[in-house]
Amino acid sequence: MAKKNRKKQDDLPEGMSRRQAKLAARAAEREAFQKDPRPFGGLAAETDLIALQEFVPSAVAQFEINGETVNVATVLPGAGAALVRGEAEGGERFVALQVASHSQNPGRDLAYAINWVLNAAPGETLQSTVADGSQPELSSLIDATATPTITEHQDFSWWFPAGAQIPAEVQQALARANDAVIPSVQVRADVPGSVWWVNPGGGKAHIRWVRPEDNENQMLAALARIAARGGLHLGEGTKFAGAFRTHGVVVPVWDLDPSVEPDSYADALAALNKYIETEYASDAQLSADERKQLDNIKSRQVTI
Repeated sequence: MAKKNRKKQDDLPEGMSRRQAKLAARAAEREAFQKDPRPFGGLAAETDLIALQEFVPSAVAQFEINGETVNVATVLPGAGAALVRGEAEGGERFVALQVASHSQNPGRDLAYAINWVLNAAPGETLQSTVADGSQPELSSLIDATATPTITEHQDFSWWFPAGAQIPAEVQQALARANDAVIPSVQVRADVPGSVWWVNPGGGKAHIRWVRPEDNENQMLAALARIAARGGLHLGEGTKFAGAFRTHGVVVPVWDLDPSVEPDSYADALAALNKYIETEYASDAQLSADERKQLDNIKSRQVTI
């Protein structure tokens, strides 16, 4: 019996009792399952990364990391995590945000995948992006001030380099993926956050505006004040549809006429942004009508 106890003691981390080791293991387990409230927080690219991960179907954002160009994409073939093209195909490095195998900490997963792709050889692929603790901090890879160049696509033909010979079965899978793409365009407006026009069909297009503010409840209150005064719209033919929360921020959504050009909303977005920033900074109590609007917004709100 004494021999068995000594063996258990020998297996413990240096300087720890059995109880301390058990508590440390439990703490590490809780840490692994704890969700980051702002997984991309602190980065100028935060709202872009959120949009690409949560609702943009086909787009690529380019970052310069440790002297290399890394393409952070929405999705890769087979919903894989990362790949490096062969040398004959250009050796480009790709990392995906929408993946089949992931944890609940997308910031850590992205850091893991970026760290992998920076050290991978041409032709290698990574299927799981689940962070294992070996990854550096995301902020040590992506410059906090960096804003990526984003290219949106209306299909997935960019999955393969120009002139590549694509097997028939892969072409069929590519065709199915292309058929599922929802038309999406980034709206270039002089406003904070990331604004995307999407057209899922059914007679309505939408604008989804990923806002960067820290306080979600304060943002919802600001929207409620504006709604109570009839100003929460983007012009004629538009209607505020609600908002959703994701990764610690609020994403207001508007219904639109799909025949109107996406960039035509730039001025309306800029004007509404001034209104939002003023109300966000206000600490005034909500009126009865404003509280009613807030309840209405919250009743239609979802968290993703």
